Amino acid sequence: MHTIVLDSETDFDGWRAAARTLAQNGVPPQDIVWTVAGRAPELFAPTELPSCENAPAFTVQAAFIEIARMAILHRDPERFALLYRLLWRLRADPVIMNNPVDADVIRARTLAREVRRDEHKMHAFVRFREFGSGDATRFVAWFEPTHHIVELATPFFARRFASMAWSILTPERCAHWDGHALTFTAGATRADAPSDDPLEETWRTYYASIFNPARLKVKAMRTEMPKKYWRNLPEASMIDPLIAAAARTTQVMIAREAPAPRLARQRKDAPMTAPALHKPDSLAALRAEAAHCRACPLWKDATQTVFGEGPEHASLMLVGEQPGDKEDLAGKPFVGPAGMMLDRALVDAGIERNKVYVTNAVKHFKFVPRGKIRLHQKPSTPEIRACRPWYERELALIQPALVMAMGATAAQSVLGKITPIGKNRGRVIDLDDATKALVTVHPSYLLRLPDEDARAREYAAFVKDLQLAASVLRKLKAA
Repeated sequence: MHTIVLDSETDFDGWRAAARTLAQNGVPPQDIVWTVAGRAPELFAPTELPSCENAPAFTVQAAFIEIARMAILHRDPERFALLYRLLWRLRADPVIMNNPVDADVIRARTLAREVRRDEHKMHAFVRFREFGSGDATRFVAWFEPTHHIVELATPFFARRFASMAWSILTPERCAHWDGHALTFTAGATRADAPSDDPLEETWRTYYASIFNPARLKVKAMRTEMPKKYWRNLPEASMIDPLIAAAARTTQVMIAREAPAPRLARQRKDAPMTAPALHKPDSLAALRAEAAHCRACPLWKDATQTVFGEGPEHASLMLVGEQPGDKEDLAGKPFVGPAGMMLDRALVDAGIERNKVYVTNAVKHFKFVPRGKIRLHQKPSTPEIRACRPWYERELALIQPALVMAMGATAAQSVLGKITPIGKNRGRVIDLDDATKALVTVHPSYLLRLPDEDARAREYAAFVKDLQLAASVLRKLKAA
């Protein structure tokens, strides 16, 4: 009998190394006891793994590795044995993971799916509360995950709330973000987390105002938001009263006299045109002029104008939507989380950022304050139109061969009208005789996706769009 002691409940690398060695040495599943350091002592001492130098190597399906990484995070104590049993069987049947009725495959997939669901619930139901003041301000949340998902789920919060210091406390593991690095410490108790903060009453008021009794489906709501999470939600105290009053409120809405219908109107946006402005001598002169822009009210709350950056005669011009919090403070485009995502994608697409001109359709940060946090707000059409002359003057000065619009706001500015991304993605559009255009998603869209598979899929599509841009430029240069 072999006793394998893993370092922790989530020690996938340790399990993988031990499982590979045991399988290569022909140790069957029934001869192995899997346990974790710190559990009750077993009858047998940990087994020293044999050498596998001369043992034949083998490979397994990537689908198995992907499922195993997730299933290891489940609380099922039999998960290590289950996965080794599957690994053992994969040597004889390499495509067993494709069998939809195999009991071991079904169980492994179920464990992985339940871990993913728990990760999704953590993303949805963590509520931060402000703690401390001044430079010591921190946002703290208490959460009780079902499985061992803290290290899996918390990078999402580091991307979403990159500019604030926060901690997520759980009974088993705590995660902390200081604006630069994610660290983990031992578990905590509920008493270690603050109970409320000044914004909670505002949130409850907002929640009550958007609650629609006519669309209430209690069973569906409780499926998506189980009661076990309610105690951590500031709006939880309102849920039962709102449900109880839903029927009566709906009847009042039905009895109320309907307003007179409005005549349907087809609104067409007028094409955006730039005023006749003198041509600047350089990007530096244009940037200095834009620093004093008062064409729309956004300048009043923003820190500064965030102008474009890059070579004066770049062949590729990337146009984003608007600067974010980090960009507003730094005065440079794409230096925050979305900028890091863009940098990574440019590298993967084989494009050097220092040879690309990067700018935004709107040059001031539009936001809604929430305490010390500034939440992005989508620019309106009048604001996009007010800022478009700056983009057109950048375009006239740089004269790129290709413009890539990233996001709906950017597409509206570049093409002069509301342009759906999905229908036009991957299509080369003529701006004029010398300049082409492409549209794609904004990098921040990738950061907002809660599901890791969706993020990977959409990131690959974003890189493919950038590779298309590089291909178009090569063809234009060759022509």
